[in-house]
Amino acid sequence: MSAEPSRGFGILEWSGKLVSQGTLVKGAKYGWRLAWETMMKELAPQTKDGSYSRPTYNLKGVIGSSEFPVESGRYHVYIGNACPWCHRVLLALIVRGLLPHISYTIAADDPERASRGGWVFDTPEPVFGRNDLREVYDAASPSYRGRCTAPLLVDKQTRRLVCNESSDIVRMLNSVSLPGASAVDLYPAELAAEIDTVNDLVHNNINNGVYRSGFATMQGAYERAQADLYSAFDAVERRLSQQRFLVGDRFTEADLRMYPTIIRYDGCYTTLFKCSKKRISDYPNLSAWLRDVYQLTVPNSPGLQISNSFDLDDARRSYFSSLFPLNPGGIVPVGPTLADLNLSREAGRGTQDFEAVFHMKRQPAVLSAA
Repeated sequence: MSAEPSRGFGILEWSGKLVSQGTLVKGAKYGWRLAWETMMKELAPQTKDGSYSRPTYNLKGVIGSSEFPVESGRYHVYIGNACPWCHRVLLALIVRGLLPHISYTIAADDPERASRGGWVFDTPEPVFGRNDLREVYDAASPSYRGRCTAPLLVDKQTRRLVCNESSDIVRMLNSVSLPGASAVDLYPAELAAEIDTVNDLVHNNINNGVYRSGFATMQGAYERAQADLYSAFDAVERRLSQQRFLVGDRFTEADLRMYPTIIRYDGCYTTLFKCSKKRISDYPNLSAWLRDVYQLTVPNSPGLQISNSFDLDDARRSYFSSLFPLNPGGIVPVGPTLADLNLSREAGRGTQDFEAVFHMKRQPAVLSAA
């Protein structure tokens, strides 16, 4: 015999006797929204029109300067699997062949254990021996004020913070020259202006566009973010109909910066961030580009490639359980998984359909300097 289902307090059953149902519903909605808006502003700073305003940071150290010289083994990066901004940095380390020279720690995102921000360590991290990213910030810079975010680049020798802005870290890693490092140039001078133009489009409307959608607290702000997102997807789709990558036929910083958002899109953003109008599969050229980048082979990096640089299942768990104002029940969707995204070579590389997407014969690519 099944147990009697719970009906909460049964408020709606007796509401008419004391106060109208409409009054109860309006009061409940107002109280819930007030609490939700308060939590959202703590999670994601808001402008007056309900738009998400991404914080800026003032740690602007540069590897290669007199303050932070280029030395193998001197620097360490803290990253988190779920975070697309962290993923950029890990991809730069992989593509540039810098993993033997710059160490990294993967932090766990757990706002219940974290003291300021969301990042903690399951075991003490190797540079300062701390259990919380906030403690790393405090140990390296006691005067630091602000959110304790990842990625974070630190100087192990002087025990100082270097930089916590992913774009700056990626750019400086591209210029680092160390023995055995890759000759791949993600930001070649002859393509710099075009890369910057594409970066602006992708960063403002795709990378940040999904967050502007998910963290909006007013309908108008959400709709503006969605319009910008799908307009940018259309622009990228047109661009990729004419060339293999975002800037010509070589993998550049522009591709590296867009990939973390696209690989997370169907598995995390379509549902949690309400980006459900279209999926990546609705864009044939973008879908082919995603498979292409996923399968890129980086020479001399046998342990870590682009394809295994990210755990989508763990990221989905993180998004849906950690961003509790967006998902108060904490229920984590069962997919889609990476397998569901159909990224394997058998999914289309080398087939006529795949060739037709790019109007050229395409083979599995190896990342090279040219």
